[in-house]
Amino acid sequence: MTVFIDNAQNPLIIESGAQCSRVARNYVDNHFPNWENQLLPIKAKKFKSASEKMTSIGTIINEIIIPHKRASIILNPEFVVLDDAHIQGLLLGKYYQRMYGIDIDNSKIRHITICTNKEKKFSLDIYQVSTQDPLEELLNEFREGQFSTALTSKQKLCLLKMLRKNRPAFTICQPVTQNQSTSMTAKIP
Repeated sequence: MTVFIDNAQNPLIIESGAQCSRVARNYVDNHFPNWENQLLPIKAKKFKSASEKMTSIGTIINEIIIPHKRASIILNPEFVVLDDAHIQGLLLGKYYQRMYGIDIDNSKIRHITICTNKEKKFSLDIYQVSTQDPLEELLNEFREGQFSTALTSKQKLCLLKMLRKNRPAFTICQPVTQNQSTSMTAKIP
């Protein structure tokens, strides 16, 4: 679902399997420029996902607005910032789901109820505020990349889809220094 933080759209995943709410460091680096000034300490330093251990940096508190045509909902959850997580957006854990009474009903159309009031069901499809063009979405995801001006939009889209599919192959653990260079050659139809 799409939520607003400081008038900017952000993806929010409601995850009933996660104990606490979390966000990846690379996501807050890109979307919240002054997040380190708001960082609060955390006792637990290690968190686990299904496949790996993750290191926490601290917590941040953000006011989240869930838009709705009748009445928007404001939440103030605390997110654990994880250094090595692979989350593209915010993940709302079951602690806040219980605290705010959030329940997801998986019928033909997915609904969400807040404060356990079954009479006020909100359809999740109304939260999709706007969608980007697929090329713009991929360009945003790989915004640090530079592409040849000779490529057509169709060729850029093909290249970006290939990069997304094979992203782990192009990820490096340490930043590239000035003396290093990286290059890649791909044949695009």
